[in-house]
Amino acid sequence: MSSADHRLVQTAVVGSPGSDHPVILPMDAHELSRWRSLHPSYTYYCGIQLGGCGWKLTDKLYGDRVCHFAHVEGGPICTRTALGESSADHLFVKRGIRRLMDRHKMRGTVETRDLGTGPGDVVEVRIPGARRRLRFQFSPLDYGSWRDSAPVSGEEIDSVDWFFGSDGPLTKNLLDRHGYTLRFRLDTHGGERRVSVGAQYRDEPAVSSWTPLDACELRPEGLWTPAAEKIRKAPPALRPAGFPLQSGFVFTFAPQAQVPDSFRFSEPGRRLVMADVKPVGSPIIRAVLSLPNDVDIALSGHVYRSPEHARLLVTESGTWAVRLDRYVRLNANEADRTGLARIAPRTVAALLPKSRQQSPDSPKIKAIRDPRETRPNKRAGQSAVPPARQVKKLTALSSKLPNSRIQAIARTRELLRHAASQQETIAWQKVAARLGNPYRSLSGTRLVDFLAQVDSPLWPNTPVLTALLTESDKPLSYFPDILTKLGVEGASGLSPTSPKLLRWIQRERARSFAMQTTPRPPLPPRIALNTGARRRKSRNRA
Repeated sequence: MSSADHRLVQTAVVGSPGSDHPVILPMDAHELSRWRSLHPSYTYYCGIQLGGCGWKLTDKLYGDRVCHFAHVEGGPICTRTALGESSADHLFVKRGIRRLMDRHKMRGTVETRDLGTGPGDVVEVRIPGARRRLRFQFSPLDYGSWRDSAPVSGEEIDSVDWFFGSDGPLTKNLLDRHGYTLRFRLDTHGGERRVSVGAQYRDEPAVSSWTPLDACELRPEGLWTPAAEKIRKAPPALRPAGFPLQSGFVFTFAPQAQVPDSFRFSEPGRRLVMADVKPVGSPIIRAVLSLPNDVDIALSGHVYRSPEHARLLVTESGTWAVRLDRYVRLNANEADRTGLARIAPRTVAALLPKSRQQSPDSPKIKAIRDPRETRPNKRAGQSAVPPARQVKKLTALSSKLPNSRIQAIARTRELLRHAASQQETIAWQKVAARLGNPYRSLSGTRLVDFLAQVDSPLWPNTPVLTALLTESDKPLSYFPDILTKLGVEGASGLSPTSPKLLRWIQRERARSFAMQTTPRPPLPPRIALNTGARRRKSRNRA
């Protein structure tokens, strides 16, 4: 060297300039003396893998100041910039992974990579036959550099378990996108830096627990830790990118269409449905909508308009969906102009009781009285409206009778939700009294068809409201027929007093109560009614 190097170098490699065996020199004089006695044959170098010059180093012991390495005189000018105790962390991670592989008798490669800021930017682990690769990221990255640094050309970035050593815009983006980030840190213990790993979740300000690397396992699916196991068993919901939609659109539901399994837009408290969508100035396209669980999926054949605040959700793979919180229904004339559905206007005759409808041979009339008007019966003082005492507990709801089947279905849902909000069941007779004729006299197949429409279409994340209905304080005797009409597997032929059915009804009631609770608790899953049949089929095949 042309002049003495007075920099305080804390790390070195042992044995040769190209060695990857790192050490940290103890800074305390007593600790360094003990270190010398434990490793009398060690020779130290300003390692190439540390970004150093490769020249020999000597340890300096001081009683009145910090002990450190220094370059032996006569060497080249060293331009190494990272000199502190963390400057060899990449080599400590590399050595820790190799020890883990030896312990589990796994073959593979552990390499350090220079991404532009030094040889310790990345430690990359490749294990033949493993479904995932490991990467320990030391240097900060922007999003573009992160995307461009895939370990194998053409490999998806999500096939790598990324462990980050520091916070930054990229880790915050990944935390928001995936719901978690994998993290690592190193702590000094004598002449060693020990590696620990953990995970930070979207709703946590920092990593809650750390696991020493030597307590982890290498498995085909990657590095096993308690945090990694938790993520693999119940991965947080992926949060797609969202863009606000300024212009509105119209749509109609397509309940017969299935949402593709590849769509990753599920969110707690929301469900995915298919719809035919017509954006302003564009042709009709079939799309996926994300809606709140408590929003009704009305009968098909109606057309709706999205209000403002809809968002377009997209993933990097190109899939997309539209996120809506509410929508409004168009009238028949507006719907007809969209081309999405043709809704025939209901005639007055269709609203009349059969006894008052005209036969084909009857003479035509110019006008008729609206059958929805309340008219006095033959006996004075009687009214067609049910007495007030029949609906005493529901006085907060509308008392106006529905004038169409669709309105009757909507009213029934309203009454059932009101009962659920009170954590109560409700007798069908009380509901029918609020609907008026002809619903008070429905029976048999016609009643089953009507109540099936109340819960139609059936969605996994929506409770079956008709499970709240009772007769003589017991579940409806024809409830299995309603479930069969809805397409619930295992309901056909089931006894109304079956313990399995009663458990199913109890679960759906609990789901209805939970749906109407604020703040809303997690919705318990629906019980399968066909589990016994599946077990019998399995035994028969065996």
